[in-house]
Amino acid sequence: MANFIFIAGYVVIGLLLQRSRQFPQNTGQILNAYVIYVALPAVVLQKIPSLTFGKELLYPALMPWLLLLLTVPVILALAKWLNWSRLTTGAMLIVVPLGNTSFVGFPMIEAFFGTEGIPYALLYDQLGSFFILSIYATIVAAIYSHEPGTSAQRPSAGAIAWRIAKFPPFVALVIAFAARGFNYPEVLSQFIDSLAITLVPVIMVAVGFQLKFRLPQEDRAPLYWALGLKLVATPLVALAVLYGFGLEQLAVQVTIMEAAMPAMISAGALAIMAGLAPTLSAAIVGYGVILCFVTLPLWYALIQFLVSL
Repeated sequence: MANFIFIAGYVVIGLLLQRSRQFPQNTGQILNAYVIYVALPAVVLQKIPSLTFGKELLYPALMPWLLLLLTVPVILALAKWLNWSRLTTGAMLIVVPLGNTSFVGFPMIEAFFGTEGIPYALLYDQLGSFFILSIYATIVAAIYSHEPGTSAQRPSAGAIAWRIAKFPPFVALVIAFAARGFNYPEVLSQFIDSLAITLVPVIMVAVGFQLKFRLPQEDRAPLYWALGLKLVATPLVALAVLYGFGLEQLAVQVTIMEAAMPAMISAGALAIMAGLAPTLSAAIVGYGVILCFVTLPLWYALIQFLVSL
């Protein structure tokens, strides 16, 4: 559980730096750029080559994609109904479907289920969250963002393809797949590990630096919807879908708990980097991490209660 103390500490550091006025206002954006161009590609290079495609249970592998397919239409309907701006819609489409299934997910799964639950959490994270971030979230960022000083019109298919092709985490994903079956030299492996380990501290400091407890009026309703969808509706859907498969199975329980994780910090970084409602994106990540200390134990208790019936 030390990881949760670390997360809180990183956010507090970011808040303190924000209030110290010793750092420029764009410090958060600079830290996010480091994450997108350095730390996140290092994590991809670190994790993807170790994937093993065996006859694993399909629950954790398929659930993130199913939730993505169900969440996107809901967000688009809400955006039309509530008249959200293009930037707000893009931020919600990136941040809400993606959960923090690794840094928050792994230690929480181990805390609830022991080390036996980690393989299922790894499957959920690596076959679901990372692929969705690298492919789907990249496409959404390309469609909904626009370069400063240009129109906000949707870019052409060629422009979208070019943005995807040069997006650092996507480039790292291609390289990582090409490197499957090969072992990195020891020095290179240690170098990648040293960069990957900076991901969470840097982005959580950035989240803390950009976290506003008094959000603009136009960001409050989307924040409430995002937190409700991510922390309540998403795991409820996972529970309903998997209920008939037997809640006593460890794979099923881990999958539901992973679906209940707060928004992924890397997804928040991507949305912020793309200029998609930065204050809202940071708030969804920040408040989600805080609230998950309450919601996750409640979901675990509910699952155990249903198992005991």
